[in-house]
Amino acid sequence: MSAGELGEFLRAHRALVTPAQVALAPGLKRRVPGLRREEVALLAGVSVDYYVRLEQGRERRPSVQVLDALSGVLLLDDDARLHLYRLADIAPRPVTAPSPERVDPDLVQLMDAWPENPAFVLGRTYDVLARNRLGAVLLAPFTHSDNLLLNVFLDPAARRFYADWSRAAVNTVAGFRLQAGAVPGDPRARHLVRHLTDQSPEFARIWARQEARGKSAEVKTFLHPEVGRLTLRMQTLDVRSSPGQQLVVYLAEPGSTDADAVRLLGTLAADREQGVHER
Repeated sequence: MSAGELGEFLRAHRALVTPAQVALAPGLKRRVPGLRREEVALLAGVSVDYYVRLEQGRERRPSVQVLDALSGVLLLDDDARLHLYRLADIAPRPVTAPSPERVDPDLVQLMDAWPENPAFVLGRTYDVLARNRLGAVLLAPFTHSDNLLLNVFLDPAARRFYADWSRAAVNTVAGFRLQAGAVPGDPRARHLVRHLTDQSPEFARIWARQEARGKSAEVKTFLHPEVGRLTLRMQTLDVRSSPGQQLVVYLAEPGSTDADAVRLLGTLAADREQGVHER
């Protein structure tokens, strides 16, 4: 991590906390959103000068006790706290350096055995490394690339595909930041950030918010061009055999129109496979 990333993270999250949330009087003529530096220092039990040095990147090795205190003051959840520790170079680093990612063949076989669950494997920089038949048809509207982050911001299909594109964009960036923080200096991650910052004002704005949050169980609605509106429950599982990879699985409510739509996805997948074989 660069010297400035810790400070950027602290400034962004300081701006999100109101005085009322930490039992402080609002005061008059507040010139900054959220908390002042002096207020964060007071609540965390550190000197103002020390906290200023943290935000300016001149102090890069805060103790665990200081990080714990700042996490409490800034109301960080578990994912954001983990990211803060990584920025301070305290969380464990990966044993191996970044290398080309490969998906365990057993995991591919497992996904292929799910006839009613679209599924795919995300790499540490959000490349879609593998997908089952249903997953391939579900993601078929994306033609820009095999990278989820690039597709969300640079593929015009994304704004039609996600019923709530803004939420999908924010969650994708937050998840990517958390994953990228696990491997500081990954050239692929840095390239993606630079490219998207240049190409997408929306990405630049969301990236500046400094949110770090992993994928969680949630309900997502898609507007698929071939099967229509599709609401699915999503589960994301860490792939223990390949740290940094995530298995994303979708499930339709049994007996629902969404389940009918998933079966239609399966029919489309079978038709496409048959077309390929007949060529």
